[in-house]
Amino acid sequence: MFARLAILLYAIVSYAVFTASFLYALGFVGNYVVPKSIDTSIDAGAPANLGEAIVVNLLLMSLFAIQHSVMARPAFKRWWAGSLPIACQRSTYVLLSSLILLLLFWQWRPIPAPIWQASGITAWLLTGVHWLGWLIAFASTYMIDHFDLFGLRQALFALRGAEISGQSFRTPLLYKIVRHPLMLGFLLAFWATPEMTAGHLLFAIANTAYILVALQFEERDLIAEFGATYQDYRRRVPMLLPRIFGAPR
Repeated sequence: MFARLAILLYAIVSYAVFTASFLYALGFVGNYVVPKSIDTSIDAGAPANLGEAIVVNLLLMSLFAIQHSVMARPAFKRWWAGSLPIACQRSTYVLLSSLILLLLFWQWRPIPAPIWQASGITAWLLTGVHWLGWLIAFASTYMIDHFDLFGLRQALFALRGAEISGQSFRTPLLYKIVRHPLMLGFLLAFWATPEMTAGHLLFAIANTAYILVALQFEERDLIAEFGATYQDYRRRVPMLLPRIFGAPR
């Protein structure tokens, strides 16, 4: 029972760190409230030169991308299954992802050179789309299983001493419109801004490229897990762009 309680506590701490990183991300990307954001820094010294800023920022985003993708692959999960209880695996993934995000926020080098600056109704519309993106991303986690996605469900199963049940294939709500509404939400939040700087543009481009590549690996894993069911879903439902805006992929 002590071990089961420790697993639950670990899952709760991991979820708390995720919550902190997610809330900071809202302020970081949108330049709200937080002391250091994508375009502003509290550092008193001179800003980093352009070359240093690009290299450091790309390394930070690459670190997140590598960890996020490698640990999500079935081969990696099989590899560490012998050394880490299954009930802890998702929480560990969430914890490491969140800590790397916090590192990115801390070490990010702003590049404030303006790319575009909207005003009036255009600025309001872009801000609205920005927050709509975050809402879509957050809501999407609950449409499937929020607590499974962040490791709490697995810890609760372990607490009861029950075997962790598999998840059936479901396509609720937004998943009937696009296959990856969570990623669509992130893309809207990253790109929709009334004040686009060079640093923000680098962040948006790099993360868009990562999302497009990572989804190819995720789709391959989903086909391997759900077979013809997912292949049929893939034919019927576009990956990111609703059909009213573009042809399905």
